[in-house]
Amino acid sequence: MTLTTATQPESSKKMDAKCAAEENLPSSEMDLLAKLEAANKLIESDAKSLNSLHSTHSRKNSDTSQISLTSTGNSNAEEDIWTQWATILSDWEGALKRKNPCVRDLVRRGIPHHFRAIVWQQLCGASDTDKKQYADYIKATSACEKVIRRDIARTYPEVDFFKEKDGPGQEALFNVIKAYSLHDREVGYCQGSGFIVGLLLMQMPEEEAFAVLVQIMQQHRMRDMFKPS
Repeated sequence: MTLTTATQPESSKKMDAKCAAEENLPSSEMDLLAKLEAANKLIESDAKSLNSLHSTHSRKNSDTSQISLTSTGNSNAEEDIWTQWATILSDWEGALKRKNPCVRDLVRRGIPHHFRAIVWQQLCGASDTDKKQYADYIKATSACEKVIRRDIARTYPEVDFFKEKDGPGQEALFNVIKAYSLHDREVGYCQGSGFIVGLLLMQMPEEEAFAVLVQIMQQHRMRDMFKPS
């Protein structure tokens, strides 16, 4: 019978040789070897951390660059819109006569807050006459005052400007709604109109809000929605 001897793997031979060599080393050299092994593991760990840091840093730089580019692009676009609105408003009558399509396009893109009050007044044709009449209406008494007062607290209750009871926001609401009830006695006051007034007051002073309200109610036929049936 022929006996076969299993061939020991090369890696196993190297491991055995290493172990045998280490067994023959003095204790001082064994301690040094252990320290070198520990140091080597720390170096490997630090290398991985450093690579991770570089990767994260590069990714952050890339993201920051993208954000910076996007921010710059948005800023330039916003400045361009502001410039266009300023140009149009400086010659509003001319823009209307020319039927400048740019006005419609800009409105659809959204009117910047800085220009919103004046643009809304120009678009609806708010008149100085209505603004002057407002002062007279404020001094007068309306038969609808009690009902108006009752409904004011329920108009935009989540908006800070209108939250305070009898505060400046609620007083402005009351004044404009009362003024319109005197201006258009057929409509008087109808519940729900306060939300239109409140929206206007978020953009402009009372007399301007009143002038815009008159136009959108009468010239743009919104009053038909509030007339008594």
